[in-house]
Amino acid sequence: MRRSLLALLALGVFAAVGLFLAGPAQADTRICEQYGTTTVGGRYTVMNNRWGTSAEQCINVTGSGFSIASQQGTGSTSGAPVSYPAIYFGCHYGNCSPGTNLPLQVSAISSATSSIGYTYVSGATYDAAYDIWLDPSPKKTGVNAQEIMIWFNRQGSIQPIGSKVATATIGGRSWDVWQGSNGSNAVVSYVAPSPISSWSFSVLDFVNDVKNRGAITSSWYLTSIQAGFEPWIGGAGLAVTSFSASVNGGGGGGPTTSPSTPSTGSSACRVTYGTNVWNSGFTATVTVANTGNTAINGWSLGFTLPSGQSVTGSWNTTLSGTSGAITARDAGHNGSIPAGGSTSFGFQGTYGGSFASPSAFTLNGTACTTA
Repeated sequence: MRRSLLALLALGVFAAVGLFLAGPAQADTRICEQYGTTTVGGRYTVMNNRWGTSAEQCINVTGSGFSIASQQGTGSTSGAPVSYPAIYFGCHYGNCSPGTNLPLQVSAISSATSSIGYTYVSGATYDAAYDIWLDPSPKKTGVNAQEIMIWFNRQGSIQPIGSKVATATIGGRSWDVWQGSNGSNAVVSYVAPSPISSWSFSVLDFVNDVKNRGAITSSWYLTSIQAGFEPWIGGAGLAVTSFSASVNGGGGGGPTTSPSTPSTGSSACRVTYGTNVWNSGFTATVTVANTGNTAINGWSLGFTLPSGQSVTGSWNTTLSGTSGAITARDAGHNGSIPAGGSTSFGFQGTYGGSFASPSAFTLNGTACTTA
């Protein structure tokens, strides 16, 4: 439920972004164009980014951020928000902020810091969303593979994508950790238990936590850092009062592998593949049992989907591929399987013709038996 669903609109819609580029913003520059943008301080880009509704949304851009002047759209609280007005550093759908050094490989980053100030309102349904985007390639356009969301505040009956998988302490604060996929990219969300109106913090703390969960590696690229709001209902008066972001290189350079990259060739395993099938859709629950004598620390399960099947979403895993050959990796929190123990993950998909299950599975390069 994101503006990352803009991927569904593809590049044709975002080509329109260039039509609305403006010069450096003066105080209270008003933007009502659907994808209108301008720049702040010669360093950051502010975007209106109304993608989930045809109703008007206008923002007032100041010298240090922006506020939502009007938001007339209404979204379903069980679905996606109507927009993501935001300020960012980096590249977003081909529009890069002035002088940015992003994309930059995670292994080459020595520090990434940011500061944010929010103003909240009552009576609206929204989240205050700080976004960090990453991709295996130095991508400047289109949707990235991994999104990190930091929910500084949420109001109304809304929740992040996926399901809650853990709690974590990052930057000295407690967070509920949610993980899932919106069909276009993977999402890890960190939800504050109570509203945070301002904070200065290390962006790398969150990037490293996602890396430790097995979702990315150090060879991936940080492409943008963004702060804004996802309104569902209302939102006039919400504001980013201040924003700064700085990413410095010198982190060692060169691709490195994730510390949790599994070893190969030493696993004894059994896979149970349970399905729920209807019309042209299905869900699969995959249970991986460790039948060996030693614990498995970090796992990668390979299998091939039969012809006509395609993955649309997943949970408790990071998937590579959507059809044909698939690799499912642990999600960090479920990376250790003790001897005699098991772990499960799942995914949903579509199929054509008759339905069939994969015929073989390999765990860390070793063939598994099937139950």
